[in-house]
Amino acid sequence: MKRLIVAITGASGACYGVRVLEMLRDMDGIESHLIISPAGLRTAIKEDVIENADQIRQLADVVHSHKDIGAAIASGSFRAHGMVVAPCSIKTLSSIAHCYSDDLITRAADVCLKERRRVVLMVRETPLHAGHIALMDQATRNGAIIMPPVPSFYTQPKTLADLVGQTAGRALDLFDLDHPSVRRWKQEQYQD
Repeated sequence: MKRLIVAITGASGACYGVRVLEMLRDMDGIESHLIISPAGLRTAIKEDVIENADQIRQLADVVHSHKDIGAAIASGSFRAHGMVVAPCSIKTLSSIAHCYSDDLITRAADVCLKERRRVVLMVRETPLHAGHIALMDQATRNGAIIMPPVPSFYTQPKTLADLVGQTAGRALDLFDLDHPSVRRWKQEQYQD
């Protein structure tokens, strides 16, 4: 069984983390491990993604407290396929870039990076200043993949759910996890 760690932080866009969890539930052989920060929970409720903490916790196979740095996922001996932080706040990005593991989210990310496992950071901030870009550069040098949740329009989305689902699915692609709802580019024949 593959295990994927999903972290939800306080940046706007909690819908991405929730959709990733929903997609993982559709897939066989995947065990999801959720960490949600207090700011992430607050944002998810404020953005009407969920009504309460139990609603989001029920989407994951295993839920870890953001304070529990002694959790299994805080150890390199825990076999995980990787980790996605969706959304990733600038605070969390900064901690990951600087190896500052003051909570389970940043510790689990640091462990995945040191074990050379995939870490995808769906950084949610705009516009960006030089400090933000420098943090993304450093996180990339540490081995993370920066994937801002930028929507694709070639899929001709009709709803917000279409946009969120496509982006969440493309994040899962980075772990070689193929969800059937992801729309793929199809080259069309054009005549001149």
